[in-house]
Amino acid sequence: MPDIFELMGATVQQSASDLHLQVGRRPVLRIHGGLTEVETGEILTAEDTESLVRQFTPERNLAELLETGTTDFGYAFQDKGRFRVSALRQKNAFGLIMRLIPTQLMTFDEIGLPDAVVDLLSRPRGLVLVTGPTGSGKTTTLATMIDWINRNRDCHIVTIEDPIEFYHHHQKANVIQREAGNDVPSFSEAMRRVLRQDPDVILLGEMRDLETTSAAITAAETGHLVFGTLHTTGSARTVDRIIDQYPTNQQEQIRAQLAVSIVAVLSQVLLPRADRKGRIAAFEIMYMNSAIENHIRKAETFKINSAIQTSKRQGMVTLDDYLRELVEDGKITPKVAIEASQEPREMEKRLLGEG
Repeated sequence: MPDIFELMGATVQQSASDLHLQVGRRPVLRIHGGLTEVETGEILTAEDTESLVRQFTPERNLAELLETGTTDFGYAFQDKGRFRVSALRQKNAFGLIMRLIPTQLMTFDEIGLPDAVVDLLSRPRGLVLVTGPTGSGKTTTLATMIDWINRNRDCHIVTIEDPIEFYHHHQKANVIQREAGNDVPSFSEAMRRVLRQDPDVILLGEMRDLETTSAAITAAETGHLVFGTLHTTGSARTVDRIIDQYPTNQQEQIRAQLAVSIVAVLSQVLLPRADRKGRIAAFEIMYMNSAIENHIRKAETFKINSAIQTSKRQGMVTLDDYLRELVEDGKITPKVAIEASQEPREMEKRLLGEG
């Protein structure tokens, strides 16, 4: 019978990002974006996956799994890292998807973020959005940002996460980390309470619903530096996604609020390197300026990309421009850039034209 802790060890040893355990196939590791079966593993049965789930799932989460069919939690594996675990039921059997969270935080250089981003972390107030698809490294980027603030600012940080992935110990700052579903019932409930906890900086793991989003915007407006995430790619789509959460009769008001509360949107994707040695991040970086503020107020978010392109001296860059730079530097292939592009046909023309 497979041992969950041996499989965790194999995940760490092979530098995999994820471990998949499902009935009908061997354990699978995601390595540099691709899926690879564990060669020494046996094809898993329903009894195997149930045993694996019961080996380490906390009682509260096991009860939730049995009742709702899914549960998420964090698990510390020795001193080698933490796993973000998603346990689920499928076809009357259990499955596990486990993401490895390294214990060592990355630096801005290792992530690929420019030094100018550090300026955001010293701001007293505003909304910073880190966006991208699942598995794009948003959590790592945010953890690195919070770590910098923790080491460099005399302030009070409150994080609301589900689950907690990186632990931040008190350094120059004071840090409170709350886990939605464990320390507090939900993100929205935590946000309702957070302003009573004297925060200077708030990290909101996910802006999942209108109530949570509204609370985050209000906190940014009332003198707090708020970090939030969305599963969007690109600044314009991010702003549109937030506005679309609201009824039509409230959208003009929320546009006005976003125009003054957003200080930056960082969108990122993780892509396979051309040399097949791991993955590399590509970014879109938008800082609020008068032109973009005006576009948001006037419901002209389709003009945001052009505003970013004309603001390169301010450190801004569109995702597609960043992708082209990676191709020019030989870090990713043209095919990967086209697939990741927001405008793939235009990207294909540009790359073919440049070639």
